[in-house]
Amino acid sequence: MPSWIGAVILPLSGLLLSLPAGADVKARSCGEVRQAYSAKGFSLADIPYQEIAGEHLRICPQEYTCCTTEMEDKLSQQSKLEFENLVEETSHFVRTTFVSRHKKFDEFFRELLENAEKSLNDMFVRTYGMLYMQNSEVFQDLFTELKRYYTGGNVNLEEMLNDFWARLLERMFQLINPQYHFSEDYLECVSKYTDQLKPFGDVPRKLKIQVTRAFIAARTFVQGLTVGREVANRVSKVSPTPGCIRALMKMLYCPYCRGLPTVRPCNNYCLNVMKGCLANQADLDTEWNLFIDAMLLVAERLEGPFNIESVMDPIDVKISEAIMNMQENSMQVSAKVFQGCGQPKPAPALRSARSAPENFNTRFRPYNPEERPTTAAGTSLDRLVTDIKEKLKLSKKVWSTLPYTICKDESVTAGTSNEEECWNGHSKARYLPEIMNDGLTNQINNPEVDVDITRPDTFIRQQIMALRVMTNKLKNAYNGNDVNFQDTSDESSGSGSGSGCMDDVCPTEFEFVTTEAPAVDPDRREVDSSAAQFGHSLLSASLVCIVLALQRLCR
Repeated sequence: MPSWIGAVILPLSGLLLSLPAGADVKARSCGEVRQAYSAKGFSLADIPYQEIAGEHLRICPQEYTCCTTEMEDKLSQQSKLEFENLVEETSHFVRTTFVSRHKKFDEFFRELLENAEKSLNDMFVRTYGMLYMQNSEVFQDLFTELKRYYTGGNVNLEEMLNDFWARLLERMFQLINPQYHFSEDYLECVSKYTDQLKPFGDVPRKLKIQVTRAFIAARTFVQGLTVGREVANRVSKVSPTPGCIRALMKMLYCPYCRGLPTVRPCNNYCLNVMKGCLANQADLDTEWNLFIDAMLLVAERLEGPFNIESVMDPIDVKISEAIMNMQENSMQVSAKVFQGCGQPKPAPALRSARSAPENFNTRFRPYNPEERPTTAAGTSLDRLVTDIKEKLKLSKKVWSTLPYTICKDESVTAGTSNEEECWNGHSKARYLPEIMNDGLTNQINNPEVDVDITRPDTFIRQQIMALRVMTNKLKNAYNGNDVNFQDTSDESSGSGSGSGCMDDVCPTEFEFVTTEAPAVDPDRREVDSSAAQFGHSLLSASLVCIVLALQRLCR
């Protein structure tokens, strides 16, 4: 019998430590493996100098081997760590995209609000001086609520804006009628007529449309960036199953045990292992792509009709325009309020309006639409959103292409050009099995990874649901709707904050009817403790003339 046949039979007969003298096939040296193993940071005490029989191996082929049990265990753990790092590194782009763009957008938006508030404050101080400062909390509250909405507060934008104009009307109504005392009940009656009287012209209606849909879009967009960031961070931290760990060990380090530490896995072999290990991540892809599409649609709105920058930058000018409308219509407004709410009681002591500064600035600065606020983000909204859109497009299909991205890495596989000289899981030869399709259900016949297709990963399913909820919010924001305030009894109506008025088309406001507001007894003696504080006018010098005219009419 030839000696090489004896060398093959010996392991099978249990004579594992002896070979016939002068055998043609000798136990090969493990020198190359020892060098590679040591380079990984492991102790050489674990590894033999020459191949030994491998019936003790649980994962790698049980042939002559350079691996002891301890080595197989350590290399198995090493393969798990390397896989986790590979997934995290490969998904690094999508994670940093959401982290950095969320930071930029949030930074831009917050500074935009700060700039708008400061601009309004500076302008109104110049125009009205102390008179504005005495009533500035009305405007401060407006910006406080806008910021609270943006940061996730439970704020109904439409109701909040209606309240702002009602409060402003109450303050101004007292200021244009300083000869009267108004009780809280009377002022409440005045505020009920805000919509019908239109004392501020069409500014409140238009501003409500612009602010609600722009803020809804901006807040939902930044929430989308947050959700994308969180999902990407969570999904990139994988926890491989025992079946996956076995497959990873077999692919990455069984070549060491076979004395082939420099031979890398075949590309198609790697794809099947990765598709089995990342089957649940691939199932995330469908919902992820829908989420990205919804983000891109809202981004287009932010560049166009829902541009928050074009709304907030001139908001001071728009509110000033509303105040001027009130000035011009003050006599008609007062007459209609007196008709509906009753004749008010004269004030105990009429203040003289002659103390108003003669050099009051009545001219408002013209708004230049080309002006853009200087922001910490260093860009206008248009350029910022364009940048975000480009990055979002690159993140589509990121989870289903993860196996391909990993297996293209030259440090992982032998590449597609070296299909004969690669590790196929058993030896250095071509890998023959077909490549599996993506997703959990397609892994039922995966030849490399034992995958239980009946048990989807609950963690991944939670991320799918988070994306689904966010996508629904983005779709509503695209239509100008805020799902937080939708009427659940009639979702199809799209009611809620920013629920309509698309393209400035809203239901026409009903006509003023005097019987709709409760009349107030003109003899009511309630004293408004704050009335005395409003002796100074919040209006420009032109208002002085109006007040004097009203005084003469009342004598």
